Amino acid sequence: MLTNDIKQSIQKAYSQFLESRELKPRYGQKLMIAEVARTLGGIELDDDNARESGGHVCVVEAGTGTGKTVAYLLAAIPIAKALGKKLVISTATVALQEQIVVKDLPEIKQHSGLSFTYNLAKGRGRYLCLSKLDRLMQEQDLVADPTRALYEDEMPNVDEQALKLYNSMVEALAANEWDGDKDNWKDELYDRDWSRVTTDHRQCTGRRCSNVTNCSFLKARDTLGSVDVIVTNHDLVLADLALGGGAILPAPSDAIYVFDEGHHLPDKAINHFACHGRVISTTRWLDQCIKSIGQMLGQISGAGRIDRFAEQLPGELGATKRNMELLWPQLQGLAGDLAESEEHSPKYRFENGVVPDNLRVLAGELAQGFQKLNDLFRKMVGELEDAMEDCHCDVPKVDMENWYPVLGNWQARAEASIDLWSSYANADDASHIPKARWLTLFDTGAYVDIEVCSSPILAAHTLRHHLWNECCGAVVTSATLAALGRFDRYKMRSGVPDETLFQVVPSPFDFSRATLEIPKDAPDAGSALEHTRGLINEVPKLLSNEGGTLVLFSSRRQMMEVYEGLPRSWQLKILLQGDRSKQETIRLHKERIEDGKSNVLFGLASFAEGLDLPGKYCVHVIIAKVPFAVPDDPVDAALAEWIESRGGNSFMEITVPDAAIKMVQACGRLLRKESDEGKITIMDKRLLTRRYGKVILNSLPPFKQLLGK
Repeated sequence: MLTNDIKQSIQKAYSQFLESRELKPRYGQKLMIAEVARTLGGIELDDDNARESGGHVCVVEAGTGTGKTVAYLLAAIPIAKALGKKLVISTATVALQEQIVVKDLPEIKQHSGLSFTYNLAKGRGRYLCLSKLDRLMQEQDLVADPTRALYEDEMPNVDEQALKLYNSMVEALAANEWDGDKDNWKDELYDRDWSRVTTDHRQCTGRRCSNVTNCSFLKARDTLGSVDVIVTNHDLVLADLALGGGAILPAPSDAIYVFDEGHHLPDKAINHFACHGRVISTTRWLDQCIKSIGQMLGQISGAGRIDRFAEQLPGELGATKRNMELLWPQLQGLAGDLAESEEHSPKYRFENGVVPDNLRVLAGELAQGFQKLNDLFRKMVGELEDAMEDCHCDVPKVDMENWYPVLGNWQARAEASIDLWSSYANADDASHIPKARWLTLFDTGAYVDIEVCSSPILAAHTLRHHLWNECCGAVVTSATLAALGRFDRYKMRSGVPDETLFQVVPSPFDFSRATLEIPKDAPDAGSALEHTRGLINEVPKLLSNEGGTLVLFSSRRQMMEVYEGLPRSWQLKILLQGDRSKQETIRLHKERIEDGKSNVLFGLASFAEGLDLPGKYCVHVIIAKVPFAVPDDPVDAALAEWIESRGGNSFMEITVPDAAIKMVQACGRLLRKESDEGKITIMDKRLLTRRYGKVILNSLPPFKQLLGK
């Protein structure tokens, strides 16, 4: 319950924070503190310290400049401590994580009078695996190593430059100049180099590893049990929930979550629970496993009963491989026309998620085959675990440690294959939301492969079952949660409980300091060719010789066509997203502005969200067109299909609200602090001529509008 003592603690902390920082109270911030405190303070616990009440979730849209991070921290920290729960702050981006850990939490602790401890939680994939680094340094050629990446075509040989990198890692660790955290490495690390020296829960031997005392991940995780506030990301929260909760982070029942950038959570959940597998790569992997059995038994034979289970592997691997080979001609018949497509990765989607009977039957056999393999791999992993703890085992521990991650990798891949083929084997229940199922053609360079995919189209059920029903409490916040003035879209996508509190708290910004304009000569984006020609003609007229301009496109192709169509004099003033890293692009942009020059940024969707260019760094935002979703996205297409089958209007229920959210995010790049001012220009006449145009315009902040003039 929200006692008077807790209320006074929160009020005192807020007053002290404002006074110490010489800040004025903001109405939206005060309102958010009250709403978070009311929700979390209403949580009731039983004698076992488990939640026994509802109404434990609130969703708060807080506009830019509200100071929402300070608001939820000041309200949630005292209540979480009073309830004896861990406060888990989850973000979608590394940038916000760093801001909370490096700036917000230290400031709260210094200026509010609240006493608490905090730390940052990351998954195993962000930490070096010493065992893998040790093995890698002993091997020059990884081509024949069964621990290679998921798809062998993605696993290049270790070149001289990579070996130099790994040697420098060894030296930095030995000199205590690096803690094994990827984010603390002095230089940028490419995925292909890092993937070789990190691990996951299936490949990690945990406390049995000979490097356990120096394990960077375990050292970091061991500190989480003693802190009050844990900062992490949505992906790690979802991964922990998929493992049952409490594997890395606190158990949901012992946690109060704050999901900042919470509008990303449903899509993250969909991606997390999607499954896929490539046919040729999987067939080759099965063949490689067969060839590796002899080598494996040559090194770890006699470790418990591992020989007994390994003897069964060739038959089961061979049977599953033969079924994979039978699958290829069936999929080729379905995806044959894709080879003629000009798309980079053409897709074939099964309407309503329904697959042909012959494919469904074969998928069932594959699911059974991979289940048998998974059972054998699991038993072999268990035998190795026991043998590594048996001081009387004659098998060298180093050999068992070398093969443990191999078997863990095999088991993880078998489990993923079970999920995929079970999805294709089992028809969707008519009373449930169907899954999206599709094929994607991949040209690896060496051969053409077919990727088989399955994905939920909504995360509502998954989040409701694993998160909302299990957690002690939760706060979801972002600057963009409501669409077209309503929370219906977020309710449908996230599955938050019916008794959830929804609130919009106002931004302190004076939006009349910005002008929203749709020029009378704005082209109609209904025709891609005519729209691009119109942009080439009109954009130079809009660009200024003062300050920074951000031009946002919905496709890279159009961005490049417009850039190439502009006069050379303007091209020299434009920085293109993708030509260099995002950080370097922003640095160069700011440098040019500081030198008194004008500069233009051409960017895509990732520049429309999270880009912070206050003051003169951005005085004009140009939006090329309404950012409707790509029509061939299989998950979006399946969702629209399902809505239409239930008598709904997918365009007005999904497409328009999604576009409105993206428009709000794009417009939000202009005003980043209360003193900012400038102009937003939308180069899409459809907002003036189509029925949905007024709906989208009404959902934007109250800028001064100049429409069609």
